[in-house]
Amino acid sequence: MRGSASRRSVLVAGTAALAAGCSKYGDEGGAGGGGASTKPPSSSAAEPSASGKKPPAAKELTKTSDVPVGGGRVFPADKVVVTQPSKGDFKAFSAVCTHQGCTVKDVSGGTINCPCHGSRFRIADASVAGGPAPRPLDPRGIEVTGNSITLA
Repeated sequence: MRGSASRRSVLVAGTAALAAGCSKYGDEGGAGGGGASTKPPSSSAAEPSASGKKPPAAKELTKTSDVPVGGGRVFPADKVVVTQPSKGDFKAFSAVCTHQGCTVKDVSGGTINCPCHGSRFRIADASVAGGPAPRPLDPRGIEVTGNSITLA
């Protein structure tokens, strides 16, 4: 019994402290303190916009010249496949097969090919061309700048 009272006391005290902490921050936000706490994120978010530069997080996958017309390349570490169905038209899709989650192996004969159970996906839109896959590969964002392809 005594242990239960002790636990209750701790819970009540903890709840009271939590409520006091929440109301303290709520009051600061209402009194203008919230404006001060939101100012640093706003200014840091504005800096990249003001400079017109993107964050350096964009990772180059490959060069456009390394993706064959009518084919593509798989980047297993990034779980992405980049295709070029027609000259200058680059597409990117998840490299994870929609059948059982295997990573696709290669791009040949106009399809993205999964080695696990034979699923094949069309390079133009990743729709299922054959095999047990139930749906297309998910699209992925890329940016093509000059001869560079980066994840978006």
